Amino acid sequence: MENTKEFRTWLDDMQLDHPLVIAGPCSAETEEQVLKIAHELKNTDATVFRAGVWKPRTRPGGFEGVGAVALPWLQRVRKETGMKIAVEVANLAHVKLALEADIDILWLGARTTVNPFAVQEIADALNGTDKIVLVKNPINPDLALWLGGVERLHTANIKNLGVIHRGFSSYKKTSYRNVPQWQLPIELKQRFPDLPIINDPSHICGNRTGIEGISQIALDLNFEGLMIETHVDPDNAWSDAAQQITPGRLVEIMDDLKVREPKAEGEALNQLTELRAEIDVIDNHILDTLAERMKVVEKIGEVKKGKNISILQDDRWATILETVKKEAVVRGLSDAFVEFIFKAIHQESINHQETIVTGK
Repeated sequence: MENTKEFRTWLDDMQLDHPLVIAGPCSAETEEQVLKIAHELKNTDATVFRAGVWKPRTRPGGFEGVGAVALPWLQRVRKETGMKIAVEVANLAHVKLALEADIDILWLGARTTVNPFAVQEIADALNGTDKIVLVKNPINPDLALWLGGVERLHTANIKNLGVIHRGFSSYKKTSYRNVPQWQLPIELKQRFPDLPIINDPSHICGNRTGIEGISQIALDLNFEGLMIETHVDPDNAWSDAAQQITPGRLVEIMDDLKVREPKAEGEALNQLTELRAEIDVIDNHILDTLAERMKVVEKIGEVKKGKNISILQDDRWATILETVKKEAVVRGLSDAFVEFIFKAIHQESINHQETIVTGK
């Protein structure tokens, strides 16, 4: 994907004066429900109406969508409101039905992105299409797998591509349904700056209270749009009730969100240039300090090798971690952030000592 400038063309063609907003229910439940939501969204910032038609569930027995019967409902939405329509597709059959219904935007869900066979099947079915195709990040934090899905579609001569950041699963209990891990979409944006990134705060939060905050972070990071699950009666939605908001709340959120200037100019640029120079000096100090630490680590490795001592010392590592987390609080730093940093440092230290002890 060396030349990705064409990716942004479809977004530019929309000529929006605000970030792209994709809104609509988690699931299409009834024709009445779909049309009611769509008409309430018509006069908001939403320009694309989304609705889950086929719903992959973790375990059987849950509501898995009404299926293709909902596609004509979406066609009515487009005809009556002028909004583009979008659905998730997970296999060849879904793609064929969506294309027959002339759906404007198709997206691949997180469960599909993890499966290269499924992605390739969809890419083959969409070969050469001018439809907009969006790829959600895989369930696990694997940037290569995410990009692999985009590359398979791009290789199939699909030019109108974008990605959706919906967060990543974690074995730890957190305040998020899916942890954002912002560093991954940031790295993706650095590699392919013309590949539009849409943020899905609904799936990141898993609740409606955090949607505005996550949306603001996404806009602060220059994401091109938002996908927000919206329902006229969220509490009684047939799926993911807790994370859906009303169209009225969507209007409030969009009114409150701030779209930042993409680049600094004038006095602001001068101030940022000076402060960034300070950051560069500090970063160099950090690198020097890490290098010095690793020299000491290697000396420790020599001692362990000479005395036949195991590399990993659990008690020592537990003491270090406990100490730095306490010190983090004193210094106004997040203990979770410092833990993350020091775990990486510890792993690198083990790698250095392993080289010393084994000679490999």
